[in-house]
Amino acid sequence: MTTYLGTLMISRFLLLLAIVSFSYGDKLTDIKATDMIHIGVKYDFKPFGFFDKRGRLVGFDIDLARFIASKLGVTPSFKQVTSSSRIPRLLSEDIDIIVASMTHKISRDKEIDFSISYFFDGQSILVRQDEVGTTAKEFANRKVGAIKGSTAGPNFKKLVPESRMVYFSEYPQALRALKRGNIEAITTDFTWCNVQANDSNETLKVVGGLLSYEPYGIGVPQNESKLRDAINFALIELVKEGVYAELYEKWFGKKPKRFPTIWPK
Repeated sequence: MTTYLGTLMISRFLLLLAIVSFSYGDKLTDIKATDMIHIGVKYDFKPFGFFDKRGRLVGFDIDLARFIASKLGVTPSFKQVTSSSRIPRLLSEDIDIIVASMTHKISRDKEIDFSISYFFDGQSILVRQDEVGTTAKEFANRKVGAIKGSTAGPNFKKLVPESRMVYFSEYPQALRALKRGNIEAITTDFTWCNVQANDSNETLKVVGGLLSYEPYGIGVPQNESKLRDAINFALIELVKEGVYAELYEKWFGKKPKRFPTIWPK
């Protein structure tokens, strides 16, 4: 009987130890051991992640991810994600981190962890040039496009309950639908909307002002504090070394008004 109880207690202890070890992993060590970090990025969200005219994957998020990888001393491997696939792919360990214009929300923090905010945006509305509506309320009972998995659709529906939301998997699909007249507007982050308007030869424009606050964070797995800290420290160095300002001006054509928070030593 004593032997049985002793064996049972040891088994329970080993099980508890395994659970604790699993809950508090060390993905950073694993990443460095393989000399590669798999990063989920968008391929269709200019100027954060997209293909240029020469077929190269470029953008603010891409440069940011390369900088982080260099600070970790590993090689970046980019994998395409969408707004709806990025968190599931992180949870399935198909990617190690997400650098994909992702708004840091408390609801998302229940599934994954986030770095400090590295970019600050707000939601807006992209429409055709002949559109007369200038406010969100004027799109009640009209078709408004949004991307699956993004915060934009639910935000807009809450603001304008009568809107007829049409969801797309990727941004090019939504943009084609807008240009063809299948929807009346696209609601998403202002920076993307503004780039599309600027690239449209005056066929598109941005209206509605800023409808929400959208701070971007880098997604990391839960309970990986070493990895999260390493990313935060890299972002802080990005600012302190002046690289953040250079990248911001490179991709947005102006100096940043707000920077990621620098922690004191």
